[in-house]
Amino acid sequence: MDPLIIAGIGFAIMLGLIALHVPIGIAMGFVGMGGFAMIVGWGPGLSLLASEPAATLTNLNLAVIPLFMLMGNLAAAAGLANDVYNIAHAFIGHRKGGLATATVLGCGGFGAVCGSGVATTATFGRVALPEMLERGYAPSLATGAIAAGGTLGIIVPPSTIMVLYAILTEQFVVELFTAALVPAVIAILCYTGAVRLSVLLNPDAATEVERPSMRARFAELRKGWGVVVLSVVVLGGIYTGIFTVNEAASVGVFISFLFLIARHGINFRELSGVLVASATATAMIYVMVFGATIFSYFMAITDAPSVVVNGIANSGLSATGVIILLLLLYVILGAFFDEVAAMIITLPFVIPLVSHLGFDLVWWGIINVIVIEIGMITPPIGINVMVLNAMRRDISLPTIYRGIMPFFLADMVRLTILVAFPALTLWLPSVLL
Repeated sequence: MDPLIIAGIGFAIMLGLIALHVPIGIAMGFVGMGGFAMIVGWGPGLSLLASEPAATLTNLNLAVIPLFMLMGNLAAAAGLANDVYNIAHAFIGHRKGGLATATVLGCGGFGAVCGSGVATTATFGRVALPEMLERGYAPSLATGAIAAGGTLGIIVPPSTIMVLYAILTEQFVVELFTAALVPAVIAILCYTGAVRLSVLLNPDAATEVERPSMRARFAELRKGWGVVVLSVVVLGGIYTGIFTVNEAASVGVFISFLFLIARHGINFRELSGVLVASATATAMIYVMVFGATIFSYFMAITDAPSVVVNGIANSGLSATGVIILLLLLYVILGAFFDEVAAMIITLPFVIPLVSHLGFDLVWWGIINVIVIEIGMITPPIGINVMVLNAMRRDISLPTIYRGIMPFFLADMVRLTILVAFPALTLWLPSVLL
């Protein structure tokens, strides 16, 4: 059988298995192994099931993923997310819509120590949502700000998905972190603008609260020094070259652990919960990496990526037109898959295409993350929306989707700016690195 036909059948089977709720990594791995075996032989095909997981587990670059996961979970358990939110609350929470803006800023600040969009959403669903509802905020605005703000967890460095992208595409992870800084600032500005637009269109969606005294504000600022120290040590150590990324993540874990012990004492139940949550998330990512690498071998031997690249190159579409089609694809995928799965499934096809068109892979990595962010809040699913709905069953899905719309429009503006002006993404790495 023609290898291209085998590739098409394999891809269809993989999608079918995913639709049947087979874990994505397992579906990719077994389809990749089976397809590779049909072309090369069962001996080499079965050997992939041993060699690729072993290579992944011994890859020191991937070790940063469990470390960042653990750092984020320890920081959340230590209450650092509350600290960030309380600081923003103290300085701008008294304004109309200020609590929603504080939530966006808090999500951005916590993203600097978390690295996960879903974890940021869940954390602020516990921290900020009750506060806003108690103060009379419309559930739509409150949940929209949290679901959209949660996406900042994967664009504000350090980001787990950026680490994964860097490893799978052989890019320098520090360059990706640096390139993400300006887009992250633009994201926060666009989201604060979306909050303001929501309040202008519906003044009843938010309330004004009493302005705290300067003493109260600085009291919250003093309490929140921990997250500043953690983010400065980790990110500052990376950008100044004092630490490698792995070393910075290790130091971050140690500092987060000290904060947890200092604030809550040695609570073995809490600590075991943090370890289990980190191990579960890490295992999920590693299984997907196992499957993706095996599936990539299968796709490479069929030459399917080259056929896709040549087919699109000969279609007459402009490079900009191809990028727009890819962006639409990722928005759709992001609505159904989590951020890691959406990226891993497409990399074997998309990266050769983007390279062939002459686009910078660092720029594309940031655009890739941003468009997956958008998918995380896009109907009909949107994983951040599902997380909030699971936490608060009394707030309906249509209510959350209605609250997301101003933030979705802000995302479209941000994406348009960054696609039209790649220099906004690539300027800072060219200056600092």
